[in-house]
Amino acid sequence: MSTSNPIQPAVSAGEAQEVNNAAGVAIAESAQPATAEVAASESAATAAILEPSTDMPAGADAAGDDPDGEFSMEDFGKILAEHEQSHRSEISEGEVVKGRVVKITDQNVIIDVGFKSEGIVAISEFKDGEKVTVNPGDEIDVYVKQLENSEGYVELSRADAVRMQSWEQIEQAYKQGTNIIARVTDRIKGGLRVDVGGIQAFLPGSQVDVRPVRNLDSFRNKEIEVRVLKVNKKRGNIVLSRKTVLEEMINGKKSETLKNLEEGIIVEGQVKNITEYGAFIDLGGLDGLLHITDMSWGRIQNPNEIFKVGENVQVKVLKFDRDKERVSLGYKQLIPDPWATTVERFPVGARVKGKVVSITDYGAFIEIEPGIEGLVHVSEMTWSKRVKHPSKLLSVGQEVEAQVLEVDSNNRRISLGIKQIEPNPWETLQERYGVGTRVKGRVRNLTDFGAFIEIEDGIDGLVHVSDISWTKRIKHPSEALKKNQEVEAVITAIDVENRRLSLSIKDLEPNTWDKFFDMHHLGDVVTGKVTRFANFGAFVELEDGIEGLCHVSELSENHVDKPEDAVKQGQTLQFKILKMDREARKIGLSARAVGKDEPILDVRNYTSGDSGMARLFEVADFNTGATSAGDESSKS
Repeated sequence: MSTSNPIQPAVSAGEAQEVNNAAGVAIAESAQPATAEVAASESAATAAILEPSTDMPAGADAAGDDPDGEFSMEDFGKILAEHEQSHRSEISEGEVVKGRVVKITDQNVIIDVGFKSEGIVAISEFKDGEKVTVNPGDEIDVYVKQLENSEGYVELSRADAVRMQSWEQIEQAYKQGTNIIARVTDRIKGGLRVDVGGIQAFLPGSQVDVRPVRNLDSFRNKEIEVRVLKVNKKRGNIVLSRKTVLEEMINGKKSETLKNLEEGIIVEGQVKNITEYGAFIDLGGLDGLLHITDMSWGRIQNPNEIFKVGENVQVKVLKFDRDKERVSLGYKQLIPDPWATTVERFPVGARVKGKVVSITDYGAFIEIEPGIEGLVHVSEMTWSKRVKHPSKLLSVGQEVEAQVLEVDSNNRRISLGIKQIEPNPWETLQERYGVGTRVKGRVRNLTDFGAFIEIEDGIDGLVHVSDISWTKRIKHPSEALKKNQEVEAVITAIDVENRRLSLSIKDLEPNTWDKFFDMHHLGDVVTGKVTRFANFGAFVELEDGIEGLCHVSELSENHVDKPEDAVKQGQTLQFKILKMDREARKIGLSARAVGKDEPILDVRNYTSGDSGMARLFEVADFNTGATSAGDESSKS
């Protein structure tokens, strides 16, 4: 700048410094991004002030206007004030402006918003965990909280700017009925808390899906598309709906799906929901039911074994009701039916291996290949008859070998047998046992007519009640035997065809009756005790288990109407043997014939209904031989 111009007013050093400072401020303020034209005009104005024209008319007042349009010091002040005012009007507190990141410190992010001083934002507003999300030079939107704080900076907020923009976006979406993206943050009472650009909103549980949702927690931290149902900025109340968005999407897809859908075609869909009885497949706006029975040719306990929610699957349309919009789907129908060739692959008599998949009261189901199950009836599990429930022999998951007994492809049934893997013990019974063989066994069951003795696994023999003892009068097997008791017996008969085995316990000992008949003869006098009465006579115990009958006519020389009139129960007397029948095990006695050598001629017929050891019998023919001899003697 020249100071020798006489026209130019003298400027002191202090004034010059003040002017320079003012110019510097003006230049600094113009640092905000601007056009080249604006920058050039500001530089020209500054130059004009610092270097006034030497052509200024003499006597012109520096504080006045130059008639040729040049600037005075007063003009400079006005320009400076206007410049500052123009920048101040560009931003104001409470609005969102654009800024450029200038610097990043440990505490703050310095942002140039075009004001006379720079703005600051706490660095925490730009952090995602430990990572800073901005870099120097980035342009961002910020909210002006205060134009000048105590440190001379403009106080800004990134979060508030985002919230204001979010509110504008939400209100605009509400007015226009458009969709917005939100993120589910938490599950609360009645629904979900949702974040929309930093603004908390409420998504009622009834508006989450077109179907009731049992587990709302599954939506946590997921981004979803929603429709704004209600907005109240003063109260900060926002109500959203995902259901509305889905319904519109579904209705759009549904009409297209209905046009192309027909029975028998194969379509692709997405598993939407899984229940205990099947899975719902979204075919495009229309749900079809894939029942558990149509998922596999084999047994399925739970649909989750095959499918998962969200996966895409191909299915076949089995039934389609266009009016009711109901679709039944099949998955197993995509592969050949394994039952179609079961007769060829599993002929009767073939041995197969499989896994026990189910146990019932009447048998067990064996999976011999995927989709093919056979039933082993409880009667075909073992040759033994003692199995009460299949679970006593088999368990679910057990690997077994079985024989094919019958195949019915039409009814999808295969009968299997496990016991057939082992030889039938009845077929080789006669090789191991014969009549008269002594065997040991366990009392398996007691009935009214006898006891069943298990002599080996699958082989039971019957001991009739009459074959338990030679001497004791047994009315029920429980009088002599107990269940699970270990006993010995003798085989008396074998019937392989009917699978019957007869046993006898009493044959383990010599026949007491045979022994008595061997040691006694007709006419012998024996001692016995009166044990009981019948209307036709008295029963006499001769030995342990051996009884004879003394007819009422043989009790006394005198006429006796009742046996009680002649003898007493428990009384011991001598008797003569009048009759001995080894086969019928009958012994006829006489008390009045003791001590007499003459044959007794008046023996009368008598019978007994008693079922004791001494059977009731007729003795009318006891003295037939004697009577004949008497007749012959009388004739002679």
